[in-house]
Amino acid sequence: MQLKNIQRLELPAAADMHVHLRQGELMDLVVPTIRSGGVDTVFVMPNLIPPLTSVEKVLEYRNQLQAIAKDVNFLMSLYLHPSVTPEVISQAAAAGIAGVKLYPQGVTTNSESGVSNIAAFYDTFSAMEKHDIVLNIHGEVLESLAPAGTTLEEAFLPTLKTLHERFPKLRIVLEHCTTAAAVEAVKACGPTVGATITAHHLYLTEAEACCDPLAFCKPIPKKPTDRDALVQTVVSGDPKFFFGSDSAPHPLSSKTSSATKTPPAGVYTQPFATQLVLLAVEEALARGVLGESDVTQHALEGFLSRHGRRFYGLPEEAERRVVLERRGEKIPGSVRSGDGGVEVGISRAGAEVFSLGWVEA
Repeated sequence: MQLKNIQRLELPAAADMHVHLRQGELMDLVVPTIRSGGVDTVFVMPNLIPPLTSVEKVLEYRNQLQAIAKDVNFLMSLYLHPSVTPEVISQAAAAGIAGVKLYPQGVTTNSESGVSNIAAFYDTFSAMEKHDIVLNIHGEVLESLAPAGTTLEEAFLPTLKTLHERFPKLRIVLEHCTTAAAVEAVKACGPTVGATITAHHLYLTEAEACCDPLAFCKPIPKKPTDRDALVQTVVSGDPKFFFGSDSAPHPLSSKTSSATKTPPAGVYTQPFATQLVLLAVEEALARGVLGESDVTQHALEGFLSRHGRRFYGLPEEAERRVVLERRGEKIPGSVRSGDGGVEVGISRAGAEVFSLGWVEA
């Protein structure tokens, strides 16, 4: 597939299996941008303030999101917490909640109420296995627990193996893979283990993330060799791997403020989610990491749309399709509310990307 020479490309609507949609005015701003990125289905993270630890609160949040974007399918999740007991898992299954997110305590945004002892939740995992609810894992350890010379993600991978061996029928997603080692660890597990890969980890490395506040995120991007391993995985057609943008908006003022030494972690890609994946693939082709024969429409459709839907038990074929055309469009610097009160910076501002529209039904 000679992607750089393609002027028009039609794809099924993407399924973005890892998004942060926030609350209040920020939610009102970013939820309408989901479809701008060619996405019709999203798996929503529960790390709000306070975190979503009850079925009632998750459903209340889903109603808020649905009121803003009626034509988006919102898959919801609970935040793993001592209050999420086997009884709550039974209630969640009955309510159609798709997953439970495990945040190791203190590793990322709003994870202070996260898990410090994974073994304490084995009864909950057993209930999830029984009710076929997905366990979504932020796969990192605290810096203090990582051996010297080992990334936080690589230090977590033995835990992934342990969980899979103990609960072989439990569907597990290792979220936002950033290393070649994580890809290999997921491949080594059985078919109940999958993984999401973001758009931004396909083009960022630690060099950009350490210096550009709009590129700073957790998990931090890694070496160029890890980035290249991820983009090779995207085009491989392996159904274990699917798209999850981890698009994480923060007010632009907080990302660029000189008052804080470290900006809040998160890269905002939602308005150009599909386009940024394609841009990353094009850039990998230009670097020689991929050859033209490595990139097929079938593999792109699998990664962006079908693999994730299949893993979550949804119909594999998206109901709608999008068309992408080269018109010289460039990513703007930000999105902002009508009154200018809320503004969020977009990743890769100024990059030329496909223009995206929805195929008429």
